[in-house]
Amino acid sequence: MYEAFWREVGDRGATVIRGWQVMSYFSDAAALCWFLEPELEREVRRLHRVVGNAVDDGYHLVVGTGATQLYQAAMYALSSSARGDQRQPVPVVSPAPYYSSYPPQTDLLLSDLYRWAGDANKFTGDECIELVCSPNNPDGAIREAVVRSAGAKAIHDLVYYWPQHTPITGRAAHDIMLFTLSKITGHAGTRLGWALVKDREVARKMVYFVDRSTIGVSKESQLRATKILGVVSDAYEVVPPPPAGDGSAVAVPRLFDFARRRMEERWRILRATVAASGTFSLPEETSGYCNFAKQNLTACPAFAWLRCEKEGVEDCAKLLAGHKIVARGGEQFGGDARCVRINMLDRDNVFNLLVQRLSAIN
Repeated sequence: MYEAFWREVGDRGATVIRGWQVMSYFSDAAALCWFLEPELEREVRRLHRVVGNAVDDGYHLVVGTGATQLYQAAMYALSSSARGDQRQPVPVVSPAPYYSSYPPQTDLLLSDLYRWAGDANKFTGDECIELVCSPNNPDGAIREAVVRSAGAKAIHDLVYYWPQHTPITGRAAHDIMLFTLSKITGHAGTRLGWALVKDREVARKMVYFVDRSTIGVSKESQLRATKILGVVSDAYEVVPPPPAGDGSAVAVPRLFDFARRRMEERWRILRATVAASGTFSLPEETSGYCNFAKQNLTACPAFAWLRCEKEGVEDCAKLLAGHKIVARGGEQFGGDARCVRINMLDRDNVFNLLVQRLSAIN
């Protein structure tokens, strides 16, 4: 979906990297996160202040190869701190429906430090690591930690907490907060994420994990992300350029405005299509005051949590597959197989085809 925006931005979003640049492993050998490019850190902190979605003062910034690596790094840091003489892995939980990649990512390394333990709502133990995704993938719900035991520690996955998807109601200030470039600007292939971490020792262990697994993070990705994030913030902070030669104002593309318009239109179309079908249902629409936009906004999640209400249908993904619609089944998220996750961020022609095919199901 974001391709159209970046085509409009044109060369202002281009990054030139010369053959002699960023050749070293190190960005700042004296820094806690020694492979983090200082320019990237400045742009990340700047964007959070522009949007107002997270506190960054007093937080350490750790960069990773997407939020995926940082999720692993955070689990390593929390479980190695908590373990002591404990022999059993620390349980990792998340309320269902949870992001479908949490279970395989947690158990990928077969670590003795932590192990996937399922739905947080069903957890009855004391010590655990809870993954709090808000807005939630797959259903867009705003969430808080549900495990209240003294031994519970939380990792807040806030990759969708941006104004194109949800009202920005305040600055998040959790112990560990994960973000990623792809969910802000669409640059999934750049593989660049970051964590805001309150505790220095936890941040140090996360840096150690990234160091031992990939010896840092691609400098090319960091430089591209620096440029991209700078373009986003500039549109909301920098004084607009002077008028063009004909006296007309020069429009500066604004990412969040573009994405919000697209998402609102897509959700309007999808809700109308679902309502007319009588076969499916969606979660109720929610709204709230957005401190960034200075107005009330409806939530426009990146995914639609679609439920099949047709009698006799127990597998919604299978039903949709029969109509040439690919969707991830609800059981992969620890939920109901009558639900599926639908991607709302594809190109316009793909979204239009989705709506057309959904309309044909009765």
